Parts: sequence; structure tokens; C-alpha cells
Amino acid sequence: MMSEIAVLEKMKSSTKWMRVVLMKQFLLAFLCIILAFVTISSHGQVVPAATKNHAGLSAGGVGSIFQPDYAGEGIAQTSPNRLYGAGAFFDMRFSQWAQIEGEGRWLHFNKYLGIDENTYLIGPRLAPCRFHGITPYGKVLFGLGNGSFLTGNTFVLAYGGGVDYRLSRRFTLRAFDFEYQQWRVTPTLWPYGGSAGLSFRIF
Repeated sequence: MMSEIAVLEKMKSSTKWMRVVLMKQFLLAFLCIILAFVTISSHGQVVPAATKNHAGLSAGGVGSIFQPDYAGEGIAQTSPNRLYGAGAFFDMRFSQWAQIEGEGRWLHFNKYLGIDENTYLIGPRLAPCRFHGITPYGKVLFGLGNGSFLTGNTFVLAYGGGVDYRLSRRFTLRAFDFEYQQWRVTPTLWPYGGSAGLSFRIF
């Protein structure tokens, strides 16, 4: 019995290690994509960046699919059900390099054992280039998370990125947004998922 428990614990630690490795590989790949876009857009740029006005505020909504990394029993484990839900976000741009993103996400559909998750995050966003209306971006967000399995809020750190596509002067498609989250609970949870939606430029 003890040997079986030891094997299970070893498998869980190995799974966590693999998740960290995959997260690092994703961030590295996304950084390479952004650098490629920067290089391409710098060659194709007609108007000098210094003359462009990058300040603005956009707000929008998304639909999300997340793996909550929790299936009850007080341990971190992959849930048999993906959580579905909706979210809202804003992007405040002060310049091309100084941007802030804030978001709220409520994952309440397709629950397993009544488990749901909510997050309220804010942090820096980096979108160094735009090429033919396509804007890749990266972000690091932090804030609060809660769920039906917690008695209160907990600290959440999220790493992510995605691609926006400008449809018109006012509307932008959030074609893909990925987040890998770290919930500071015991044991640590690592939810991850993707979102897509639409935003409206306020100014």
C-alpha cells in the first residue's frame, strides 16, 4: 500500500514538472513569434513609430474553455470536465510598450462535482508590433481567484499571450488568448485555457 502511494505521489510530481516545462516552452515559442513579427513589421513599416498615436482604451468580452486542475478530494489533479464560461476585459494603451490589461472571468458551465472558478486579474501587456492588422501580445497578470471549493479569495498569477486582429477602426477580434495560471493554495493549482472574443475601442 505504501509503495502504491509513493508511486502515485511520484507520478503527480512528475506531472507538475511536465506542466512547468510545457509552460516555459510555450512562453519561449510565443516570444520567438513576437520577435519575428517585430522584425517583419520593422521592414514593412512606412510611418515612423514615433509619429503614431498608440494611446487608447478598449473593452470587450470573451468566451473561455479552461482545465481547472481540480477534481475534488483536496488534491491538484486534472478534471474530467473542462469548464466553460464568459469573461470581460479592458486594454489601456499609454504607448506601444506601456500597456495594462485587466480581466474578469467566470467559469460556471460544465462543472464536475459542482466545481467552478472565477478570476479577477490585472497587469502589464506587451504588444510590440502590428502587421496587416495582426497584433501578437504577451501578458503577465496577477490578482484574485475564488471557486466553489474555496472559503475565500486566493492570490493568482497568470502568464499568457494571444493574437488580436483589427476588423475596423473600432472593433478588434481577439482571435486567440491563452493563459497558464498559478493559484496560491495548498496544493498549488495550475489551471490553463483559451479564450476568444471581441473588443470595442472607446478612444
